[in-house]
Amino acid sequence: MDAAEADATEADVHALALAMPHTTVWRSPAGRAVYQVGGKSFVYFRTPRRDAVDPVTRERYDDVVIFWADGEDAKQALVQDPATPFFTTDHFAGHPSVQLGLARVGERSRLELAEVIEDAWLAQASDRRGRTYLDGPERITG
Repeated sequence: MDAAEADATEADVHALALAMPHTTVWRSPAGRAVYQVGGKSFVYFRTPRRDAVDPVTRERYDDVVIFWADGEDAKQALVQDPATPFFTTDHFAGHPSVQLGLARVGERSRLELAEVIEDAWLAQASDRRGRTYLDGPERITG
């Protein structure tokens, strides 16, 4: 199995987000990573919230990462299948983002994760930066 087919990890989230051009990272007051392009967040690690709970244990998820989506259709494409690890909550209704519990990140390949991160970056990057990236040789999706 090559690296792209390997199960994704939390380290891959960080490495892939940082591999996107013009990305900056800062830490929230709780110390969680927030990845931005042009001052706009595209991937960030969230603190536990009352509205994101394990359906079996009813305990709050403490390992949620949020990815920006390019509109409602893109969001629904990721969350509508209950077999995928992506989800949303009422708090994020109408917000163009999806959530992923890191305990389930390995259900996606590194390449699938790269596609989600690339799409998140493109949704937040300027049109010029997006075109330059898409036309360039350094795409994280190969």
